[in-house]
Amino acid sequence: MPYELLRDVLMRIEASEVTWPTRKIVVSCASVCRNWREIMKELVKTLEISGNLTFPISLKQPGPRHSLLQCYIKRNCNNQTYYLYLGLNQSSNEDGKFLLAARKCRRPTCTDYIISLTVDDVSKGSNTYIGKLRSNFLGTKFAIYDSQPPNVGAKFTKSCSTRLMNAKQISHWVSTSNYPIAHISYELNVLGFRGPRRMQCIIDAIPTSSSELGGVALMQTKFLHSNLDTFPSLPFFKSKSTRTKSSQFGPLSSLRDGMLVLKNKALRWHDQL
Repeated sequence: MPYELLRDVLMRIEASEVTWPTRKIVVSCASVCRNWREIMKELVKTLEISGNLTFPISLKQPGPRHSLLQCYIKRNCNNQTYYLYLGLNQSSNEDGKFLLAARKCRRPTCTDYIISLTVDDVSKGSNTYIGKLRSNFLGTKFAIYDSQPPNVGAKFTKSCSTRLMNAKQISHWVSTSNYPIAHISYELNVLGFRGPRRMQCIIDAIPTSSSELGGVALMQTKFLHSNLDTFPSLPFFKSKSTRTKSSQFGPLSSLRDGMLVLKNKALRWHDQL
């Protein structure tokens, strides 16, 4: 098929299938061969511009400015695993579009949530590991880390983990880098965790200027590892880390310079309380 004709056909498909589950047709087209993949990568716009979640890299890009992406989380209490889904329209029979999975790992002074692109293997040694969420002991302050640099010059902290390989139980060291991309803080009230709480989020990777008229936020357009730069049709449905800086759970006021700050709406009690 001539290149111009093929591109026109794929362009029509990309423009017509804008919501899930039919959006998976676009992902399937990108999985046919290298030529089709390169064309689809060129046609599919970033999440901020198109407002469509298509490839896995879309999950690491800023969201659309003038629309909302409604998501929800399912928790499996048996294995301390959480699943993030994209909410579909009410006419769909599917529960939702699976996006991310996270597994809870308790530490002596904090709690880590290992984030993965797949349900099957949620671990730091996995090729689908993309980052982690770390909370303090009380669960009032959180830090989000990316496994890859969000932009040039990003600071990182290294950690090494050891795992067993196959039946031979060979110790294998996996070096990972953690790039801080956001910090979240909750303020407790007189009722502690039961009442409304103020929330503040500082996004390290996005400057304040990006929210202004004509502002642009730097974003990732591909994974650094080739084995992650693929387009799977995601389904519906001795480890010691080095200590990071003491400021990871410190006052957020020291992190504000030039960074995007988000706050929740003004809190108010329910009229019947």
